[in-house]
Amino acid sequence: MTKATVERELNADVVPNADIVIVGGGSAGALLAARLSEDPTRRVLLIEAGEEANDPDIRNPAAWPALQGRSYDWDYRTEPQTGTAGRVHRWARGRLIGGSSCLHAMGYMRGHPADFQAWVDATGDPRWSWDELQPAFQAIEDHPLGGNGLYGKGGPMPVYLPTDEVSPVARAFIEAGASLGLPRLEGHNSGQMIGLTPNSLNIRDGRRVTVADAWLTPAVRSRANLAILTGSRVRRLTLAGNRVHCLEIVGRQGGPEEVFADQVVLCAGALESPALLMRSGIGPHNMLDAAGVGCLIDVPDIGRNLQDHLLGAGNLYAARKPVPPSRLQHSESMAYMRAGDFAATGQPEIVVGCGIAPIVSECFEAPAAGTAYSLLFGITHPTSRGSLRISGPELGDRLIIDPAYLQTERDRNLFRQALEAAREIGHRDELAEWRERELLPGGLNGEAEIDNFIAQAVITHHHPCGTCRMGKDTDAVVDANLRLKALDNLFIVDASIMPSLTAGPIHAAVLAIAETFARRMDTGG
Repeated sequence: MTKATVERELNADVVPNADIVIVGGGSAGALLAARLSEDPTRRVLLIEAGEEANDPDIRNPAAWPALQGRSYDWDYRTEPQTGTAGRVHRWARGRLIGGSSCLHAMGYMRGHPADFQAWVDATGDPRWSWDELQPAFQAIEDHPLGGNGLYGKGGPMPVYLPTDEVSPVARAFIEAGASLGLPRLEGHNSGQMIGLTPNSLNIRDGRRVTVADAWLTPAVRSRANLAILTGSRVRRLTLAGNRVHCLEIVGRQGGPEEVFADQVVLCAGALESPALLMRSGIGPHNMLDAAGVGCLIDVPDIGRNLQDHLLGAGNLYAARKPVPPSRLQHSESMAYMRAGDFAATGQPEIVVGCGIAPIVSECFEAPAAGTAYSLLFGITHPTSRGSLRISGPELGDRLIIDPAYLQTERDRNLFRQALEAAREIGHRDELAEWRERELLPGGLNGEAEIDNFIAQAVITHHHPCGTCRMGKDTDAVVDANLRLKALDNLFIVDASIMPSLTAGPIHAAVLAIAETFARRMDTGG
């Protein structure tokens, strides 16, 4: 096909066909659209349900929490959670080009090497190890210490290490943790996560950098072989034999339209990727029957293995003097550690974070900004596993999201220890200059009261994953190459394929997954 033909098709008013269709313009999808369209002979179509990221508040790091609930947030609701006092949790997910990279708290943490060893164990493929993923991480990053063999330099995504902007409260928090034996780190991305450091952030010149900013630059968008279709959703996939024959989309022209592609890559995230498969008749037979969808391919594990990080919000302190507003994004430092031993090394089990603002769940009344601060607390590798399913065959039918929070005794025990660690740090002398008194939780008598407080305090850390997990076992949804095992030309490249959570925010890992997939496509692997 000539370049003129490609340009004519991709610039036409009708929805174009393509060699590769990417469903979802979030973090993985935006990166892949840029990377896969580097080959001018490859026609790439990116389909996104939302629009462009035009809200100026998105670029303001301090505006981060206020972005949730706006028109470009999917704003999902979970089922009531018995482990969190029967509460329904709101899950913010980005519905726009750039996806949740436009909404999240901008933290960039690769994870711990042991996190990725779990992926190797699940898949039997060493390409998912910490060492083998290093070229992907380095290609992503523009790190101030890059070029040293560990961090990347000159990549599309800035990794900013705050210095002068760090809040004096966060500095005192770091001193308090160090006094208990936690080491000081230069960031969370060296492979050693246990310790104290200001959070590494995807910020440049004081502004949030989204994945769309980093990868979908004007030069990339002008490529004749790349088309970006916004305001459109894929209703279902049509199958022919063991392949996706076409995609039925709605939105741009009002009615359903068909798109044909040689290969389809789902990047719609841990909720919408499995939901699209289910609407297409691919998933657990019993769940599809209940939703009124005929089962074409019975894949029992689609929608299962749902995982998410929780944070206790929070261990709240009244301030002795006015707390200056954060010059970053409110949650300025995360301290990872083993439970019960501040001096222990290895893979983290719990985390304590310093919130410059008075961050609490909806169960508690937050004091006025500047009068209090919070220490957040959580666990890094929850063993509770939830599920996602569709309630009906149409796009407007709600998703039934059950994260099954705090359903294992291990998770509840580690959360108790995380709260204890937060309070121990919070009462250290190094924070005495700022601490007037502890407001929450106050006196707790016995395990039941501790658990009740935790159940009311926890909020999502916004890291859903695992619903289309990769693995070598027969029940795994995708193989180590991220191909849906039941079909020849369908791949899933987003957080849904993660067998298990990384220790911290998962965004860096999602970018590495996408970059790794792009490299395999480039080499024909």
